[in-house]
Amino acid sequence: MSKNLMTITAYSDNEYSSKTGDSCTVQINPASYTHDHTIEYNKFQPVGSPGTSVWYKGTPPEKVTFDIYFDATGAVSTTSLLASQTPVSDQIDSFKSTCFTYNGSIHEPNYLMLSWGTLVFKCKLTALNISYTLFQSDGTPLRAKLSTTFEGAISADDIAAEADNQSPDLTHFIEVKEGDTLPLICYRIYGDSSYYTEVASYNNVLNFRNIAPGTKLYLPPLK
Repeated sequence: MSKNLMTITAYSDNEYSSKTGDSCTVQINPASYTHDHTIEYNKFQPVGSPGTSVWYKGTPPEKVTFDIYFDATGAVSTTSLLASQTPVSDQIDSFKSTCFTYNGSIHEPNYLMLSWGTLVFKCKLTALNISYTLFQSDGTPLRAKLSTTFEGAISADDIAAEADNQSPDLTHFIEVKEGDTLPLICYRIYGDSSYYTEVASYNNVLNFRNIAPGTKLYLPPLK
């Protein structure tokens, strides 16, 4: 069997600079995977209007979904760390330890780097469904299918770098820093602080005078 198996490496930060030491190499590569991309829009249709206005709201994180199998019958030849002689329950525990289990040092499950061929995906596991499909006579599972969903998880700085927004005519995604005020932010982006009321409304900010550092805001394009 090819050694080019899908690997999942765990990190403790969304900059992907600190590995936790946990990793998982699948036993059998997925037969296929789905990579979802979506765009969200705000829609507005005035009363009596024959059409609907559409305004860009944001781009949600990408999603990757696939099924993988763990086997303990010994019939599968594998170079994976999840050897076919290892009980299915132990193989699943190893996968969950990397991808699913709460990490007390960061107060959330691990950040993950999913690597297989041309696919390199920074993400978190957001859904896991386990189906047991083959058993010993005593009910011990011999084979299991894991249906997984991973959702993109990158830092605000990486989002801004990927967007490369330089124009007030584009949507900006920013993180409020210490000393920032909404009028000041609007002045930096739009060159006019008077847009703060529209930005506050767009982000459902009730008190624009007191926005906590770390708050993430979308600044819509100017009409």
